[in-house]
Amino acid sequence: MSTLQFAVLVVALAAIVVLQVLVLLRARGGSAEGSGQQFERVERELRLELQHSAQATRQELAGHMAQHQAATVQQLDSMRQQMQLHAAGGREEQARALKRFADTLQQTLANLTESNAQRMLEVRATLETKIRDLQLDNAKRLEEMRQTVDEKLHTTLETRLTESFRHVSERLEKVHQGLGEMQQLAIGVGDLKRVLTNVKTRGTWGEVQLEMLLEQVLTVDQYAKNVETVLGSNARVEFAIKLPGVVDGGAPLWLPIDAKFPKEQYERLLEAQDRADADGVARFGAELERAVRNEAKTICDKYVSPPQTTDFAILFLPTEGLYAEVMRRPGLADELQRSLRVTIAGPSTLTALLNSLQMGFRT
Repeated sequence: MSTLQFAVLVVALAAIVVLQVLVLLRARGGSAEGSGQQFERVERELRLELQHSAQATRQELAGHMAQHQAATVQQLDSMRQQMQLHAAGGREEQARALKRFADTLQQTLANLTESNAQRMLEVRATLETKIRDLQLDNAKRLEEMRQTVDEKLHTTLETRLTESFRHVSERLEKVHQGLGEMQQLAIGVGDLKRVLTNVKTRGTWGEVQLEMLLEQVLTVDQYAKNVETVLGSNARVEFAIKLPGVVDGGAPLWLPIDAKFPKEQYERLLEAQDRADADGVARFGAELERAVRNEAKTICDKYVSPPQTTDFAILFLPTEGLYAEVMRRPGLADELQRSLRVTIAGPSTLTALLNSLQMGFRT
């Protein structure tokens, strides 16, 4: 608080005190009427004096406020100018510092680049030296290995050649012996061909094949030979498998198996295929189908008679080639099973069937 403000407050307090005194005096209702008029005059004078004093005080305060405001504005302008000067100086100093930092960084990067380039040159020179030494060492080792390998190859080659010539001589001798055996085999094949040209002999050969398969898989009491499956017909199937009958301990249930070998039709078909004769293949294929159907019909009519037998029989073809050719005929196997109740089997399929039956017998 300033001195002027304090003085104004003091004057105001004094005026208030005087007014209170006058009010008290008026309240008491003084003795003489003249004294009351005197007090009223004094009161008016005091009021006027207070008004003049307050007005002067306000004017003085307004003047001081204007002066203080002008001084404050001047101080603020001075402060703003000083701050601007300080900011400009700071920016200049910061710019100089940044420039010094950039120069230092650039110089450091240049020194680092130069140092790295020098180190790379040193590393390259070292690597070139190492690689050159390694190449020389590898070349030396490869030369030593080549000499060693050449020596071993030479020794091994001589040994192998000697051994190979010895083996070749032995093989040639065996070939000569084999030629003699093949000549004997050719004579035997001719004899076999002459044997197979006989229908009865072909049937016997198919029967022998079938009997060998049965002996390999089943026991002697699980099948029988030359069985009259239809009582009183005197028609005997080559082989029949004994299956459990309807009544325990009663007559067995027979599964007829008969071997067939339509050799002439099959050979004519093969010859037509070798000549690439499409017409001959179609004609002889139809003949083979007809022969197989006839054989299946014969088996069905002679040997299938439920309940003494199963409701189907097996037609055994003794070679895989013949079996494959018959099964290749479209719909033939299905037609025989459906209409004649005859199943076609080759050596492999019959073996699988017999193994399945054997498993059934065991369980």
